[in-house]
Amino acid sequence: MLPAALPEACIFTYDWNANYFEDAPVQTLLGHADMLLGLVSEGRGSQTRPIIFVASCFGGLILAEEGSPYRHILLSTVGVVFLATPFHGSDAAQQARWQVLVAGIMGEQASDQLIQDLEQKHDFVRQRIQKFTEIANAEAVRLPLYCFFEIRKTEMLRRILSRRWAKRLVTGVTHKISSACLHGFPRQGLDATHSGMNKFVGPECPNFKLVKDAIRKFAGEAPAVLTRRKNSLDERHWIVPFGRNKGFVGREEILRDLLGRIHPSADKDDCQRTAIEGLGGVGKTQVALEVAFRVSNEHPDCSVFWVPAVDVTSFENAYRAIGQQLKVPGIDEEKVDVKALVKTALSRESTGSWLLIIDNADDRKLLFSDTALTDYLPFSRKGSILFTTRNHEVAVKLVGPESHIIPVEEMSRDEAFELLQKGLKGDQVRDTASTVALLEFLANLPLAIRQASAYMAEKQISTTQYLGLCKSSDEDMIELLGRDFEDRHRYQGTQNPVATTWLISFRHISDHDPLAADYLRFMCFLAGKDIPQSLLPPAGRLRTVDAIGTLKAYAFISQRKESDTYDIHRLVQISMLRWLAQKGERKEWTAKVLQRLDNVFPSPDHGNREVWMSYLPHTQHVLELREGTDDEEAPPGLLSKVGGSFYNLGKYKEAEQMHRQALQLREKGKYEEAEQMHRQALQLREKVLGKEHPYTLTSMNNLALVLGSQGKYEEAEQMYRQTLQLRKKVLGKEHPYTLTSMNNLAVVLRSQGKYEEAEQMHRQALQLRKKVLGKEHPDTFISMNDLALILDSQGKYEEAEQMHRQALQLCEKMSGKEHPYTLTSMNNLALVLGSQGKYEEAEQMYRQTLQLREKVLGKEHPYTLTSMNNLAVVLRSQGKYKEAEQMHRQTLQLREKVLGKEHPDKLTSINDLALVLDSQGKYEEAEQMHRQTLQLREKVSGKEHPYTLTSMNNLALVLRSQGKYKEAEQMHRQTLQLREKVLGKEHPHTLISMNNLALVLRSQGKYEEAEQMHRQTQMRRQVLGLS
Repeated sequence: MLPAALPEACIFTYDWNANYFEDAPVQTLLGHADMLLGLVSEGRGSQTRPIIFVASCFGGLILAEEGSPYRHILLSTVGVVFLATPFHGSDAAQQARWQVLVAGIMGEQASDQLIQDLEQKHDFVRQRIQKFTEIANAEAVRLPLYCFFEIRKTEMLRRILSRRWAKRLVTGVTHKISSACLHGFPRQGLDATHSGMNKFVGPECPNFKLVKDAIRKFAGEAPAVLTRRKNSLDERHWIVPFGRNKGFVGREEILRDLLGRIHPSADKDDCQRTAIEGLGGVGKTQVALEVAFRVSNEHPDCSVFWVPAVDVTSFENAYRAIGQQLKVPGIDEEKVDVKALVKTALSRESTGSWLLIIDNADDRKLLFSDTALTDYLPFSRKGSILFTTRNHEVAVKLVGPESHIIPVEEMSRDEAFELLQKGLKGDQVRDTASTVALLEFLANLPLAIRQASAYMAEKQISTTQYLGLCKSSDEDMIELLGRDFEDRHRYQGTQNPVATTWLISFRHISDHDPLAADYLRFMCFLAGKDIPQSLLPPAGRLRTVDAIGTLKAYAFISQRKESDTYDIHRLVQISMLRWLAQKGERKEWTAKVLQRLDNVFPSPDHGNREVWMSYLPHTQHVLELREGTDDEEAPPGLLSKVGGSFYNLGKYKEAEQMHRQALQLREKGKYEEAEQMHRQALQLREKVLGKEHPYTLTSMNNLALVLGSQGKYEEAEQMYRQTLQLRKKVLGKEHPYTLTSMNNLAVVLRSQGKYEEAEQMHRQALQLRKKVLGKEHPDTFISMNDLALILDSQGKYEEAEQMHRQALQLCEKMSGKEHPYTLTSMNNLALVLGSQGKYEEAEQMYRQTLQLREKVLGKEHPYTLTSMNNLAVVLRSQGKYKEAEQMHRQTLQLREKVLGKEHPDKLTSINDLALVLDSQGKYEEAEQMHRQTLQLREKVSGKEHPYTLTSMNNLALVLRSQGKYKEAEQMHRQTLQLREKVLGKEHPHTLISMNNLALVLRSQGKYEEAEQMHRQTQMRRQVLGLS
């Protein structure tokens, strides 16, 4: 019938299965829409022929579903007739679900896929219908529509149940008028049920005549519609510097949000502004580009203009291009204000509907201060402005309410994976675990992913290989982040790497907020997560708030909920370090960060636990960063505090490593340098903080420690006494720090042979620590151990043994049998057993300690090697020379490997090996070894250090054993002279030297002098109570 009514028409039909059951379809409306419009596009023939659609029921939804990819079809369509199309869902949808259910029960194939699309509350269909209506009403389209709706009721379940029961269950109008019609378009009811809307009995059927007349009206008006549409489209403009990014993936939620708000028709009373904000490289420009193309497709009457705000020149050039396309009078004249002319032109409503995209609106000086580019932003109720910016503060100033700001963050894992594999072969991303790890390493940042993908495509390597390059070293990673790559969807003349992209932001921050720039430099050395604000260099409260706000605004850092701690992007840190290295500032900033950490890192006591626990990962990170570089050395005090923190956490290997580094200056023989450093620190703190400030007293304690390490016992003792006196005054007699000073003073007294005073002070420190800290506190254990050692030094072996056993019992109860404290107690108990000649029990305990230390600490741990050395010593005491020699040689080899050639422990091993060689009559090798020890100790510790004097004594002994009496006498005299000077005339080691000198004199027949020396030695021993 229709060919006769429209003989000039070429008629196509598209039929599809819309059943709920039997051969029920599973394809969605979207799929059918794509198929239909694709067939029309292929079979249409002439591109100028006007198109009229007649859509029945679901077919109408197909037409409304997807139009944008087939814009040429839309612009050629001069009319659409809808026959009972459920635009707003169907009341019968729930009843149809019953039909599907009953059909399933009765064994028929059923599907509710189409029922889901029919639901009145189906958001997806509702959004599509709304978008279709907007396109149909667009000025450049104005698509003629006619909606027909059913009048008669439909009985739905008759095909399955009996007529009687089906009629009772479901009878009614399938699609109400409100659902079958679109607002603002003509409508007409047909005297038919829903299934009869597209079935007519003949040419004279009233229903057919109504539909025919609507179609003929569309055909008659087609030339005028197409002419008007062409003229309207000629007035639409498109100035976008890039083609569509075919590699764009994801971001659908953000795109839906943007498309729902940025078209000018979304707010007809205002020129709305919207901002996309996010970290550089997160994909803001690419989102804006995709939005530009989608707006153009969905709103054919809307012009789209793109303006980069990188600098004044690029902004003005873009405005000039807009003015030229709009044919603004005077736009090409010299000395004309191009920006003002274009602003005026776009502000006229006669210009029509437009979207203005201002890309890279980051520089606040450019936008608001110097040139104030924001003064040239147009206003029209037919216009809309979309900004992209890295700076949240700029976004707020540009668009106002937060509701107009859309943050763009890192991609989801699925989006990131899809982006990475664009342009790569399947075998390059075959290793899923490596691919996921790489994306996590790149923080799912689009620019970093594109950069990685481009490199892998160029070099034909896999994600596994690329990940290996990234993790091989920071230098390789920085190199990769700094490499440029080709990207047609970014501005010509600009470099694309992630590191370079962020450099722009770094410079903006440096110009606008120097303190924020310093904070960023500082934070790039720390661990990336949970950075306490208290770690940052101090500044005024307001300046600090402003600086933190600036870094948050650029999305370089994010604040953790309800805390003053922050996270910084890992790739930002790497790029920042690269920038500092290029400018030659990395070493300077390493020193600044280390000094700040040394100043604020507290003593790792229990009362400070929360603070040092929060600082520890950041201190550890900066210490690891400086490894293998020529950056400044870490302050020994900081290393000691970090080591103490690790020890309190039970991380003994890390603690040992930190303490070893802290002693590095001394181990290298740089005592003068270390002493000078501590004196400078003390002088500075006295000047800035005052002589009685706790930090000043800490510096005094540290200086005393390094003086004691050099054997400068008298000066060390004087400083310890001064520190103790001031800590009693400032902190109180029972403060833990005061008790530490008391213990340290007692140790240096023992080093000078002042055993009685040392014992008295150790007893007092122990008593107070028990009272203040408790019997089971680690400091109490230290006092017990030190007191036992002083008792051992005085020959009070029984009491010393008793105290060591008590300490061991306490440690086993407090920490367990395998805790390092317990093993230290075992070692000390074995020492005092050996001093008493209880060699078998001492040997048994040393073996047990060695076995446990190998298990707990490892075979090469310094404490394990100490146990090996002690066991070898007690074996020598029992005459087991071969086993002792073998163990000493093994210990020496391991200590050299683990600690280095000049470490004091390694020199002790050489000394002890020489002694066991001497015991076996291997004098030549023993002499050679003692000379080596003496030479190294003079180099490492200095000529007057007590360890050096011990080596001199031992060398003299082996010389005497070989009959080299003159050289032995000379060396004994020199040793005695130095020991009297360094240790004092009454020190036990001085008395040993006197005795040894007397022996070598007797060996040469110098009996009178030898006898005099023996008497003098004996008299001093009696005075000291040692005989």
